[in-house]
Amino acid sequence: MAWNEPGGGGKDPWGNSPNNAGPPDLDEIVRKLQERVSGLLGGGKGGGAGGGGGADISRRTIGIILAVLLIAWLFTGIYIVDPAERGVVMRFGAYAKTTEPGPHWHIPYPIETVQLVNVDEISSFTHKAAMLTKDENIVDVELTVQSRIQDAANYLFQDQAPEKTLRDATETVVRKTIGGSKLDFILTEGRSAIAATIQERVQALLNGYKTGLLVTSVNMQPAKPPDAVKEAFDDAIKAREDKERLENQAEAYSNEILPRARGEAARILADAKAYRDRVIAEAEGQTARFSAVRTQYEKAPEVTRERLYIETVERVLGANNTVLLDVPGGNSLMYLPLDQLIGKPTRAQAGSNNKSSADLSQPTTVGTHSPDLRSRDVSRERRSR
Repeated sequence: MAWNEPGGGGKDPWGNSPNNAGPPDLDEIVRKLQERVSGLLGGGKGGGAGGGGGADISRRTIGIILAVLLIAWLFTGIYIVDPAERGVVMRFGAYAKTTEPGPHWHIPYPIETVQLVNVDEISSFTHKAAMLTKDENIVDVELTVQSRIQDAANYLFQDQAPEKTLRDATETVVRKTIGGSKLDFILTEGRSAIAATIQERVQALLNGYKTGLLVTSVNMQPAKPPDAVKEAFDDAIKAREDKERLENQAEAYSNEILPRARGEAARILADAKAYRDRVIAEAEGQTARFSAVRTQYEKAPEVTRERLYIETVERVLGANNTVLLDVPGGNSLMYLPLDQLIGKPTRAQAGSNNKSSADLSQPTTVGTHSPDLRSRDVSRERRSR
């Protein structure tokens, strides 16, 4: 039976008999509490003036104790947040604010509470699965996802299980990405691009669910074909590597040959330019010489014609190994050193070193005309023609 019902014991929780159904007097409750604390501290009820002084001392002592307890309670609100942490302050269980690293104070329990969250700790998990590609091939994919807490408040209050959400989002994104790619692209050069795409799409899903997590990296291991066709894929990979090796060799050969060919072409062009300049200079010289001869010819045609004829005959005969003899009326017996005239040594000259070449420098003639007479005869013969 309740204490405040009729016949319910006749006393309230403070040991008093109620005179009415109203609540107890608050002053009376405080007075009785002070009396009990005074009794515990050695004080007691006194009569007269002495009893009043003891009551004042007891009240002062209780006030000091309450003040000390209040200060101690306020000191419990001091907390320090480490550099790798964030402090999430909750007021009556609801989110109030997030504090940065350093010393802080909050209203002590039970009004406010603080939960420290490590935002620099990296967590990771590995995802393995066999998936169907765009070209209807099966491939084994293995990747490792690393993440950390980006927003402590969202991590604590917006999602009930952020880690599970991250795993589910990763599986969804991986299947979508692999399903939209061809097998050759996955097995060869597309691994880094696929990993970057997965990281971007997973982060977009996490932001939409407000998990407070940040995907720091996605490391994708080399994809593997099914065991039934593994040997064929290994051969294809080897052929691709051989192709790349041969292309590199061809590139190196090209880098070696092209500079050499360019240098040879430059040399040929320089030689051609030099030959062109030489031919032009010779032509200009011949033109200038012809112009000079023409000027002299206009002044003295006969003399110039005679001189040109003699120079031409001299140039033509001087280039041939021919000996002309014109000794009419002379002795036919003649000794000529033909080897000296045509510039070829005899066998006797090749074997002898003490014979003077000056002895053979002039031909020995018998009954011949002098050179001056011979030149006049040639001139007369040309004129008679």
